[in-house]
Amino acid sequence: MVFAQEVRAAPDAVFHALADDVPGWADWFRQVRLARPLGDGGEREIRLVGGTRFRETILAAKGPEVYAYRVDTVNAPGLRALVEEWRLIPAGGGTRVRWTFAADGPLVLRLALKAARPGMGWAFRDAVRALDRRLAG
Repeated sequence: MVFAQEVRAAPDAVFHALADDVPGWADWFRQVRLARPLGDGGEREIRLVGGTRFRETILAAKGPEVYAYRVDTVNAPGLRALVEEWRLIPAGGGTRVRWTFAADGPLVLRLALKAARPGMGWAFRDAVRALDRRLAG
């Protein structure tokens, strides 16, 4: 799944919020209750509303263009693989934020994700707008 949203903030500011201010995710992404770097910063712990927990490994942190990570462990059943990429593209004095979400699991999980697509798009756009407001303030 791919979602995109334009913001006024510059790519370097958005990248900093994604890659360097990991705890700040809980302030602008409504579904995130806790975000913290682990070890030397190459891993993260994420806790979502509803109790889902992830341990992730950062795959790419190439500022100010791309931030990507994979889920190594999750307490949600059926998820075999999950990778997310945030690509930041300069656009009209701001940034086009493109989020790619790729997951693998049994058919029931894939169908559930397909049904959840509109809600995931709404959550992404809401989060990115909140991040833009945070960066403007």
